[in-house]
Amino acid sequence: MDNEQIVLLSSREIEKMRQAGRVAAELLNYLEPMVKPGVSTLELNDAAEAWTQARGYKSAPLGYPSGSDNPFPKSICTSVNEVVCHGIPNAKQILRDGDIINIDVTPLVEGYHGDTSRTFLVGEASPLARKLVEVTQECLMRGIAAVKPGGKIGDIGAAIQEYAESQGFSVVRDFVGHGVSRIFHTAPQIPHYGTRGKGKKLRPGMVFTIEPMINEGTYEVEVLADQWTAVTKDRKLSAQFEHTIAITPSGVEILTLQPALVGATQ
Repeated sequence: MDNEQIVLLSSREIEKMRQAGRVAAELLNYLEPMVKPGVSTLELNDAAEAWTQARGYKSAPLGYPSGSDNPFPKSICTSVNEVVCHGIPNAKQILRDGDIINIDVTPLVEGYHGDTSRTFLVGEASPLARKLVEVTQECLMRGIAAVKPGGKIGDIGAAIQEYAESQGFSVVRDFVGHGVSRIFHTAPQIPHYGTRGKGKKLRPGMVFTIEPMINEGTYEVEVLADQWTAVTKDRKLSAQFEHTIAITPSGVEILTLQPALVGATQ
């Protein structure tokens, strides 16, 4: 993926991405009240799929990648506690008081992908879990704040890594942010660790996700036998937040803000 050419989107294409991003944020807002003890991750998945279909859109994760002999079997990713990413919703996984869950959604809206995720607290979370979630969200916002035309991709990862490690947490290396538009995953890759001034140049028209996965313990992960679910190697907690952003001539625009917060930072 990193060797692919980075495509710069036109203003018309960015408007399409803006629409898709709004839909993605609205979907997470819709699911948020359902995140409570006693709810299964399959119930969250089915609610997301019904909401998406009712609006005439598709769930990009379902059956992704096409042609694969092991496509993703559900409409959203639900990553609970030690699951870093790509958790598969199922009826047997019931949310419990104190859990944390990342919900990652990507509705496909008129051919464009709106990609975003948030980590939610289930009931009364421990102080450690709450701190991890708060730090992870701050990591995302610091990564976004590091984006500017003429900067480098390494600036993003450096801002995230410095803050996460200063708070006693670690940054996952195995998964990265990515270019996104009509194609779900494309260039550039956006590591969430790195060195300022390194990497490819940031240019207006680039659209990509920033989606730091921050772990309580080691940054190392394992992928389970289903070939999707990634978990922390030490089985300690992991949290993630994700926005899709566009680089503008003057700075950066978050395309997946909550609708009520459009025009503000989230």
